[in-house]
Amino acid sequence: MQFEAATSRILKILQESLPGKLCYHCFEHVEDVYRAAERLSDAEGVTETERQLLLTAVCYHDAGFMRGTDNHEQHSCDMVREDLGSFGYTPEDIEAICSMIMATRVPQDPRARLEEIICDADLDYLGRDDFFEVGDRLYRELLGAGRVTDQHEWNRIQVHFLENHRYFTRTAVNTRQPAKLRHLEMLRTLLP
Repeated sequence: MQFEAATSRILKILQESLPGKLCYHCFEHVEDVYRAAERLSDAEGVTETERQLLLTAVCYHDAGFMRGTDNHEQHSCDMVREDLGSFGYTPEDIEAICSMIMATRVPQDPRARLEEIICDADLDYLGRDDFFEVGDRLYRELLGAGRVTDQHEWNRIQVHFLENHRYFTRTAVNTRQPAKLRHLEMLRTLLP
């Protein structure tokens, strides 16, 4: 598996080709999820091979946005299947990566440890100090796509989402859950 070559290639493509209208699902989001996945994989004690598969999945998890916003996870998996064989990833590696990517689809439904880690990394910001800043980028992206109409609707969506979201790894539960619950309480005060 040529991890460095494969991930460097897709990261360069993402940096150059993700649509500019995406202010949340942008290259910075991929970098953010990558850092969170590194931290979680260290804390959760994954093997080096598992870590490389996980980080490859992170690099590809939103690549499908280059092909369209609807069903972007499936588009990401199509790209994984097109690309990674030439970098020495086995068919089993490729399917594991696709399973991780598909687990990030909301509502998240991870069925394996690496899937839990990528899900927690993808939504790490929910329990961080930059929650409102990152959330504002998602709001602007959804507003621009016509998926929300105003800040009041967005606040209701966020409350509903946070009420139904759960972290899966012990590390994320311990380090992110308390702040996520504080953010939920703050948002509830904004509802009419």
